[in-house]
Amino acid sequence: MLKNQGPARVFESEEEALKVILAKKIKKGEVIVIRYEGPKGGPGMREMLAPTSAIAGIGMDKEVALITDGRFSGGTRGAAIGHCSPEAAEGGPIAIVKDGDIIEIDIPAKRLHLLLTDEEIKRRLATWKAPEPRIKSGYMYRYAQMVSSASTGAVFLKK
Repeated sequence: MLKNQGPARVFESEEEALKVILAKKIKKGEVIVIRYEGPKGGPGMREMLAPTSAIAGIGMDKEVALITDGRFSGGTRGAAIGHCSPEAAEGGPIAIVKDGDIIEIDIPAKRLHLLLTDEEIKRRLATWKAPEPRIKSGYMYRYAQMVSSASTGAVFLKK
């Protein structure tokens, strides 16, 4: 799994992915993409231990990879790539991945590549629209509006 290439299987939330994983409706070689779980999208950069545990529990942790803008803890096992930044809620490349897109993972080379033409990536980014926030009031809404990228610590920014 240090070098892997496979078709994307895209989910808009941890819950959506978990339901499919537990129903054993994932296939060997797929690259599971769970987006909108980063600092803004979660909000709060949710921990993805449940999906990775479920993948291991059904015996697929050496067969599928998981990519997310969420986070992982020390309990995660299998091919898990997290903290994607910029996250989907900010219009990062993870936001435009579609089911079936081929994703290439090369951990020794520190490379993650969505195998699309530059033109297709630009076209998809130009037509992407941010989804409605999951939480629309209170502290977590404020956090989602003011948080920085995971790559800069997911801290409050002045606005």
